[in-house]
Amino acid sequence: MVGLTLFFALAGMKGIGQQKNPTDLSLMTLHGHDSWVTAVACSPDGKRIASGSSDDLVILWDATTRKPLKKLKVNSKGVTALAFSPDSQRIVSAHWNKTLKIWDAKSGEEVFTLRGHKESVTSVAFSRDGKRLVSGSADDTMKIWDAATGKELRTIDPDNEYDINAVAFSPDGKRVASGDGENNVKVWDADTGKELELLEGHEATVTSVAFSPDGKRIVSGSMDNTIRIWDAATGKTLHTLVGHKDSVAAVAISKNGAHIASASEDATVKIWNADTGKELATLRGHKDAVMSVTFSPDCQRVVSGSKGVLKIWNTPR
Repeated sequence: MVGLTLFFALAGMKGIGQQKNPTDLSLMTLHGHDSWVTAVACSPDGKRIASGSSDDLVILWDATTRKPLKKLKVNSKGVTALAFSPDSQRIVSAHWNKTLKIWDAKSGEEVFTLRGHKESVTSVAFSRDGKRLVSGSADDTMKIWDAATGKELRTIDPDNEYDINAVAFSPDGKRVASGDGENNVKVWDADTGKELELLEGHEATVTSVAFSPDGKRIVSGSMDNTIRIWDAATGKTLHTLVGHKDSVAAVAISKNGAHIASASEDATVKIWNADTGKELATLRGHKDAVMSVTFSPDCQRVVSGSKGVLKIWNTPR
């Protein structure tokens, strides 16, 4: 079984040298973390950027000035994933210590802690209506939570012993996509927990999944160095995106559905055409493995996280 725990360990071992990169074309580099930036998220209202790290901090940044607004000490052995609520009022963070935390995005105050997983929580996502959360864990399960109360609504327990490394809600909230250590992407009924589709094709652990804004496609990244675009209804591979020279740690789809961003242990971020799978650009400038990536809500910027830093880029056209 190969999960994200091993993935992050490998990233720590395979860091690329610390010399200044003269080809760095990023708009800005944000410093504030002392360790790997394992999660980045932009608020839907475009006002804030959140970053989470294995240094046990969540930092809230002003998206305009790019200055830190709040530093949240989570006391949880590190942050593995982050998500903003659709109304931008709350943030959920996932942690190595088996918990999730809900935070007030303006004040930085902790609202409550969600407990129930038996191993580290690897991933988390809000439903589009903001009423539910889904979390994936190294305990091989997913859990659906009431986002307002923190109450656990159901557990989805796949019939295997592989880490759940990635989760995502479909836009209509009816399905959940997961990526696991068995190299598979699966689609589940969010209400019943029934498995609906098995998407086979990756040759190594799946580290990240995302639905397209229209819910018709699923994008996944893997330790086999590739990204796949799937038909969400049939489970068929539409495109396999080849270009990274090392494991893909994270993928994201722009809000308009036009672009895919992928972050890799090869120290690059790549931008792809979401319809054709064509590579549009390689963003170079990170000195180490890139562990997280997201788009700004206006689709104009890309934010990526690596060892101790975030970088902000223009979205290539």
